[in-house]
Amino acid sequence: MSVSGARNWYVVQTYSGYENRVKANLEQRIATMGMENSIFNVLIPIEERLSVKEGKTRKITRKLYPSYVLVEMCLDEQSWYVVRHTPGITGFVGAGTHPLPLSDKEVKEILGKIDKDQEQIKIKIEMNIERGDTVKVKEGPFEGQVGPVIEVNPEKGKVKFTVSVFGRETVVEADFMSLEKL
Repeated sequence: MSVSGARNWYVVQTYSGYENRVKANLEQRIATMGMENSIFNVLIPIEERLSVKEGKTRKITRKLYPSYVLVEMCLDEQSWYVVRHTPGITGFVGAGTHPLPLSDKEVKEILGKIDKDQEQIKIKIEMNIERGDTVKVKEGPFEGQVGPVIEVNPEKGKVKFTVSVFGRETVVEADFMSLEKL
């Protein structure tokens, strides 16, 4: 194994469903073996989604990279040994037995998506409304109005649709939660 000594992010493969246990085990090993100066962060990137079906909102949490944990460390013989021999870890991602660090671009892409305190990606809303569907407004100034959807923005949880106001078709944008699919 080559020793780099530079601070990099590495991807570690785990048994399926063991990501949280591996993170806890690794953090405990880092503390008990005094590896805080070599192994800095252990992350499991997750995302939360709001799913609305039949008028009920559910929060769904899922791991972005199932069976993988990200570790920021200076790779040397001792840190490699500590990580590699943590229960639940099957190995580093890399060529053969040589762990390959993530590129700066990959790290920026992953870390740019997550909240570093919670390791969570911004909440996305799963909407069962698509362009062309007919919706009815449940609340607000247009309550009771019905119209066809012309645009859906899941990142913001907004839907644009048209309604008839004073005999004219008017485009209205509303929060997804205030609409009912017909």
